[in-house]
Amino acid sequence: MDLTKEWYRCEFINHETMLPHRAIETEFTFYDAVAAGDIEYVQENIKNNTFTNPEGMGKLSETPLQNLRYHFVITTAMVTRYCVHSGMEQEKAYALSDFYILKMDKATSIPEIAELHDKMCLDFCKQMNIIRSSQILSKPIVLCIDYIYSHIHYRITVRELADYLNLSESYLSKLFHKEMGVSVSSYILDLKIDKAKNLLQYSDYNIIDIANYLSFSSQSHFIQTFQKKTGLTPHKYRTRHFRANWEQVETESQ
Repeated sequence: MDLTKEWYRCEFINHETMLPHRAIETEFTFYDAVAAGDIEYVQENIKNNTFTNPEGMGKLSETPLQNLRYHFVITTAMVTRYCVHSGMEQEKAYALSDFYILKMDKATSIPEIAELHDKMCLDFCKQMNIIRSSQILSKPIVLCIDYIYSHIHYRITVRELADYLNLSESYLSKLFHKEMGVSVSSYILDLKIDKAKNLLQYSDYNIIDIANYLSFSSQSHFIQTFQKKTGLTPHKYRTRHFRANWEQVETESQ
């Protein structure tokens, strides 16, 4: 199939009517930031709604929703490859990429895809931050973080971690705070809340099941802690997420 004539015609029309794309350096800077684990830069990019900003966005489909789907896949593919190049295990990176693309494939609205894009980029960025940090962290802290991640659905204590590392509790607490900038308990709690957010957004587990899964002492303790960290109760957090999706679906169906 010879598409030469059609391409020349399309190129002429594009030249006359289409707006310029974003500078490629801007995209490379963002991918570099994710791969470098620069959480602050990525969060600022998300805050500015750069992904959904139509200015400079390529037109890959006549349908806005489908257009954003294509851009999501491209961004995920680029982020994945930048992270692999910067040290993330290849199979882990591709598995994470597949996970988010499959989630996106089930999304039904632009806000839902945009939120998933932000979560995907931050997920890769946070994991790269850990990888980069592990290159300068001491071996005990690297082992400590690995243990926390693999046991996050249990109740983890400093004593348990200290016994695992054959260190005293006081020494581990001081070393962890020195290298990570936060206490062990704060780090564990923040990670549990991140896991809870994912479960509230992408699963149908009820709140008490999530509280039990993450080993909070009670449902009320989970609710109070979640609200303190996010400003919303788990119920309101979940409702807000799904409400935004349904409002968009209803708008598109009208």
